[in-house]
Amino acid sequence: MPLSRSLSMTSLSGLPIWEDEKLPVEDLLLFEVAWEVTNKVGGIYTVIQTKAKLTVDEWGENFFMVGPYYEHNFKMQVEECEAPNPAIKKAMDALNNNGCQVRFGRWLIEGSPYVILFDIGSAAWNLDRWKAEFWDTCGIGLPFHDREANDSLIFGSLNAWFFKELTDQLQGAPHVIGHFHEWQTGPGLILCRSRKIPMATIFTTHATLLGRYLCAANVDFYNNLDKFNIDHEAGERQIYHRYCLERASVHCSHVFTTVSEITAIEADHMLHRRPDVVTPNGLNVKKFSAVHEFQNLHSTNKGKIQEFVRGHFYGHLDFNLEKTLFFFIAGRYEFSNKGADVFLESLSRLNYLLRVHRNDVTVVVFFIMPAKTNNFNVETLKGQAVRKQLWDTAHSVKEKFGKRLYDALLKGEIPDMNKILDKDDFTIMKRAIYSTQRHSLPPVTTHNMLDDTTDPILANVRRIGLFNARTDRVKIVFHPEFLSSTSPLLPMDYEEFVRGCHLGVFPSYYEPWGYTPGECTVMGIPSVTTNLSGFGCFMEEHVSDPTAYGIYIVDRRFRSADESCNQLTQFMFGFCQQSRRQRIIQRNRTERLSDLLDWRYLGRFYIHARHLALSRAFPEKFKMDPTAPPTTEGFRFPRPLSVPPSPSASLHSTPHHSDEEDDEPYDDDEEAERDRQNIKQIN
Repeated sequence: MPLSRSLSMTSLSGLPIWEDEKLPVEDLLLFEVAWEVTNKVGGIYTVIQTKAKLTVDEWGENFFMVGPYYEHNFKMQVEECEAPNPAIKKAMDALNNNGCQVRFGRWLIEGSPYVILFDIGSAAWNLDRWKAEFWDTCGIGLPFHDREANDSLIFGSLNAWFFKELTDQLQGAPHVIGHFHEWQTGPGLILCRSRKIPMATIFTTHATLLGRYLCAANVDFYNNLDKFNIDHEAGERQIYHRYCLERASVHCSHVFTTVSEITAIEADHMLHRRPDVVTPNGLNVKKFSAVHEFQNLHSTNKGKIQEFVRGHFYGHLDFNLEKTLFFFIAGRYEFSNKGADVFLESLSRLNYLLRVHRNDVTVVVFFIMPAKTNNFNVETLKGQAVRKQLWDTAHSVKEKFGKRLYDALLKGEIPDMNKILDKDDFTIMKRAIYSTQRHSLPPVTTHNMLDDTTDPILANVRRIGLFNARTDRVKIVFHPEFLSSTSPLLPMDYEEFVRGCHLGVFPSYYEPWGYTPGECTVMGIPSVTTNLSGFGCFMEEHVSDPTAYGIYIVDRRFRSADESCNQLTQFMFGFCQQSRRQRIIQRNRTERLSDLLDWRYLGRFYIHARHLALSRAFPEKFKMDPTAPPTTEGFRFPRPLSVPPSPSASLHSTPHHSDEEDDEPYDDDEEAERDRQNIKQIN
């Protein structure tokens, strides 16, 4: 059957619905295989979890997710049930009857997809035999000490066994598509192809193994992509066997995909195959019923962060919280890969600029990166206790004041304000004021660090000298633990925290996609990214003026580290110069970009990959023009009409710009409608 080749993503808000000939899903079974199905490890968990509903809506009962079985995850996240497909049930029974446990159920996430989970421990007794067979099949040996690689082989062998039993049962009707994510699932794909199992295969690498290792070692990666001795570098880092698994998976698959154009370039050099399709990562974008509700959420959650700041900086709270901006960086603690080194250096320069220009704006910067700790530090907990004590004192005095004022008014008197509070009240208030005195600076970190002297963030804070002094306009709070609403210190979930901040800063050097700036965007929070992240490249391609929409893209590919630091500093300094009204306008524009990141649109690249895999695996039944790659032309946000045409005109000449000075005409609904019309004209 002929397959449509059009992939023009033109169905943004107000645009015609994208149309393509649907796959006959009733005659197909789709299996998505990932190590992170029901097993949260990293960013791939977010990819497969958020995409599940879209895929279930399209495939219904014919979509299954495959992952490893962990008892705790299964009990907490999966509702066990019988497999509805008789062929799948028989294939599972074949493994169960041979001592390899397989569980089936519904994953309790949005969409409730079916999951098939293989118990690696129950099949570990086959490891030596399967290692020998794998060596005979493809010449890749796995060392005994690499537990993760050995587990991936067991998992892959169970996958291949299952697919062999399944396809024997189905006899070609319906056809099977297997989509494998990352090198941990690679052995299963390699074995399926080597055993000539009749199924279409897709392999997605979200980040190349060697690329991540090289960037973490502070290598000038992107300028030397064509110069690396790949085998030597992998051997030096003792990951040669993993690299071989990844590379073999890439070359065995019918269709190879990756998540961004920057990773596609990397894969071409590291794995020696150009991806057939780039499949950008999306999110489930939920629109609120009330217009601009995200602005109200920002205000509410900002208040919660302000309460934490009042406690953390007690005794040094000589800055105006209404003129304080909250910046943050979050993610895995990969100091250079995530750009924390560039960020800290830029903060030092920002602090200098704010002081030189006598700017009354204060910036509180949060580092949310998990590190080894042994608990909250005493000074941080004391700060929150002092804040609560002050609140209780103020509340009790307020109650007395209110009662006396009420009694006086009932008598028809105007009370003497000098006498309405007695000496005891003043004594209580003075004691409360004395309790806020401290002889040390507010702590940089909220926890007791196990490796305080060698921790990269703390070492660089000492180098640049940002110790939260009164004269510093930039304050730093390092929270080495993921956020939780049950925390006694900062009781907020990550989503609430992001909504309360003003700017997310993610100047990554190695970031195949980058969910953190994407999450900021759909919540209407401006963010900084780079042209070495998949998200940054995507925004550069699809938005004419990303900065106007609150997406600041730092050039880390074609500039030196010092130039990148200066550019990031200028971005942050310019943001500090904005008035409150300008920040509100920018948040409106940022949230408007959320349609670009919705799986309803980005999921179509996965549709194209499945089309292509079927046409290559079963060319007699599924035909597709191989010279017609998907196009995204006509998918570009124009510059907002209310933004001045000159970049310099959009910045104010003075850092003391006020809301009253801002008479820029602006109507968000009108501007959004004009954007939609302009996009139509581009098409």
